[in-house]
Amino acid sequence: MKKLDEIKIIDFHVHIGLKEHWYEWIHAYQKKAHSEYYERYEEMIDPKRFAAYLKSHQIEKAVILPEISPITTGVVSNEYVIDFCLGNDTFLPFCTVNPLLVSQPTQELRKYIKMGVKGIKLYPSYNHFYPNDSSLYPLYEIAQEHRLPVLIHTGSSVFKGSKVKYADPIYLDDVASDFPDLLLLMAHSGRGLWYEKAFFLSRLHPNIYLEISGLPPKNLLNYFPEMEKDIEKFVYGSDWPGIKTINSNIEAIKELPLAEESIRKILYENAAAILGLK
Repeated sequence: MKKLDEIKIIDFHVHIGLKEHWYEWIHAYQKKAHSEYYERYEEMIDPKRFAAYLKSHQIEKAVILPEISPITTGVVSNEYVIDFCLGNDTFLPFCTVNPLLVSQPTQELRKYIKMGVKGIKLYPSYNHFYPNDSSLYPLYEIAQEHRLPVLIHTGSSVFKGSKVKYADPIYLDDVASDFPDLLLLMAHSGRGLWYEKAFFLSRLHPNIYLEISGLPPKNLLNYFPEMEKDIEKFVYGSDWPGIKTINSNIEAIKELPLAEESIRKILYENAAAILGLK
């Protein structure tokens, strides 16, 4: 029996926001998952109470994500996320840059670095850009300079207006090669279409990681049959509030037929190293 009841956890993929920040089709998707976000709404939008909710499920740290995707999902601003996280060491605020809406993206990023963000989230399929576009290279250079991890949506999406062609993991091959010290995480690990490609890239490039939010844990070994050969590259994320409870996938991962040390790496150790917490 694995001794995992008291294991520390880092959740690398948590969305926060008010109901009015997201479009109705986002709510329809999350309600289909029976998310506690709706059952306990006042608690979920209060920073102190939400932090306590995370702690009650052994989540020591959570990466909190903004989303500026007005053509697909809605807008949760960088400022809202930074303010939500202020003064609470459970939260690790990330910022986002939508290159189609910002005229000076490097100045935008530097501003948020000064405000204390710990990483960057990019939404290629929601914002309609390729992640290897040369216009993004100054952002990657700054992120590499400051050792800020960059989480990039890869794979499918069910939301109106998204275009999956932008979310092919292959575009990160260029980025990883051109910025070898940049920490890159493939959110959703090429979900639906590109598991094999995502896994290959994580083996090829030392700086590319597989973030597994949005994937049913029971299927992980079907998607990645050689998972333990590359276990240092897997990072847990919940994609809250797109699941019922913040810990439902955590418990399912603990039940996988993997070594105890492998589960610890997925749920905590790999993320801690990426975020400089070790």
